[in-house]
Amino acid sequence: MLNSKPVCDRWFATHQVNPGLYCIGELHYWEWNRANLWLIKGQKQDLLIDTGLGVASLRQHLASLLDKPLLAIASHVHFDHAGGLHEFDHRAIHAAEAEALRTGDNHMALCDSKFGWVLDEHFEQLPYAGFTAMEYTLHSAEPTQLLQEGDVLDLGDRALEVLHLPGHSPGCIALYDAKNQELFSGDVIYDGDLLDQLPGSDIPTYIATYERLQKLPIETVYPGHYATFGRDRYQQIMAEYLEAKRQPGCPGEVRVTA
Repeated sequence: MLNSKPVCDRWFATHQVNPGLYCIGELHYWEWNRANLWLIKGQKQDLLIDTGLGVASLRQHLASLLDKPLLAIASHVHFDHAGGLHEFDHRAIHAAEAEALRTGDNHMALCDSKFGWVLDEHFEQLPYAGFTAMEYTLHSAEPTQLLQEGDVLDLGDRALEVLHLPGHSPGCIALYDAKNQELFSGDVIYDGDLLDQLPGSDIPTYIATYERLQKLPIETVYPGHYATFGRDRYQQIMAEYLEAKRQPGCPGEVRVTA
């Protein structure tokens, strides 16, 4: 029974990766779909990449780390990345998914109950008393900034370029630090099952995205799910995906993992 589960003492856990970078995770949510939320501390502005489910206050959790203006970004509108965006005063998303965020589009966010992506069994402990997955919806939020390909986010001591990289979803973005050759990749690339048959996914577009990314100099990828990885694994993931998807007739035979 759902109500036999305890209410958690804390929903989030924060890990300091280096002096300017923190990774936040949702401790009691399904590990397979648990997003990495990245806080980058800048000289004149901080940047939060993705905001999790929105079932507990990320803004409150981060309060002790926030000492300058903060821009919160959704790498795309899926519920596990954009659910908490409404909490923040300055909110950004790619223009292709702005309307879905604005209207709280549960279909585009993948949290419509018909998809079965948000289930009570995905929560080991409850974020608050009385929580039930059946009532979960995407919090609508008006974007205060629309992101486009080539936009540069200047944090004072580092700059990150917005790369529009559709395929997983129409408005998927990654943020690229050319100086350090670091990629905050959202769900464009991560070391796990890459989902390309979701509403809004497009395999030929995903292929084109990876062909572009193969040419990008990368030392470290900070992904939207699972572990950080380096250049060799980055290239390997893309090569394996492209090899599979380029086989004749393969897109129609791809195993559905969602």
